[in-house]
Amino acid sequence: MKKISERDVLVPLDVPRAVRDEYIQNYLKITQNSGNLMLFAGDQKIEHLNDDFCGKGIPADDNDPEHLFKIAAGSRIGVFATQLGLIARYGMDYPQLPYLIKMNSKTHLVKTEQEDPYSGQLYDIDQVMEFKDNSGLDILGIGYTIYLGSEYEADMLTEAAQLIYEAHQNGLITVLWIYPRGKAVADEKDSHLIAGATGVGACLNSDFVKVNAPKSKDGTDSAVLLKEAVTAAGRTKVVCAGGSSAATAGFLKELYNQIKIGGVCGNATGRNIHQKPLEEAIRMCNAVYAITVEGADYDAALKIYEGK
Repeated sequence: MKKISERDVLVPLDVPRAVRDEYIQNYLKITQNSGNLMLFAGDQKIEHLNDDFCGKGIPADDNDPEHLFKIAAGSRIGVFATQLGLIARYGMDYPQLPYLIKMNSKTHLVKTEQEDPYSGQLYDIDQVMEFKDNSGLDILGIGYTIYLGSEYEADMLTEAAQLIYEAHQNGLITVLWIYPRGKAVADEKDSHLIAGATGVGACLNSDFVKVNAPKSKDGTDSAVLLKEAVTAAGRTKVVCAGGSSAATAGFLKELYNQIKIGGVCGNATGRNIHQKPLEEAIRMCNAVYAITVEGADYDAALKIYEGK
């Protein structure tokens, strides 16, 4: 994959001149000079409680939060995304990692049938910058989740817009998680609706928008359906959520197709990496990185996972 340089980075006009260089360097770091984002997602301790970390088929070491940091430290990644609290507890032992702070989170206990989802802001940008200065850690960006279609979407849209503006004012990169969800949403993985979500990400001026891959209704390949979402996002780059655990070969093939056919610019993968013993998780992470950042084909990535 062709490497990008400083002059290839599109700097949004809300980034002040004084921090343009910092924004550019953060962008190059988070994409590993590729323009594509390989985000290792470690925010599920709140999102899914312990369901993703302890149970049948999940290795015992995944129950320990440090498992996430060990994987990130032993692998090739673009950025490790998790809550500020975990970074504050473990970052002193992993100062070399590139971090993205997840600015909001909610558990899955309250179901949509009970109430539409709302994920409130946990921190503000001043606190993030203070933490960055005090810790000395390499914090490259922030992330925020919007549940489009929720009766609380206006609150989340406002919070996201403010956070993105303030993040850019400080040279940080932004990633929006946008999931259509709520009583008004009939099909969360409808391709047209997902394209609408990426368009919202563009209107909020996010650098990247993370969405679920659409689900086909007529046999059309999901990767082909992603083209509408990529076009709708314009200059905001689209990355796909890794989703629930899947067979490794199928997951890597789908990831490859999302990038090569669908035109997305990366992925945000959590469970398909961390729900494995450390050595295997590192190989999986490196395989995902190879496809996303280095432009490796499916066969080459599978060999990396298999340790060949």
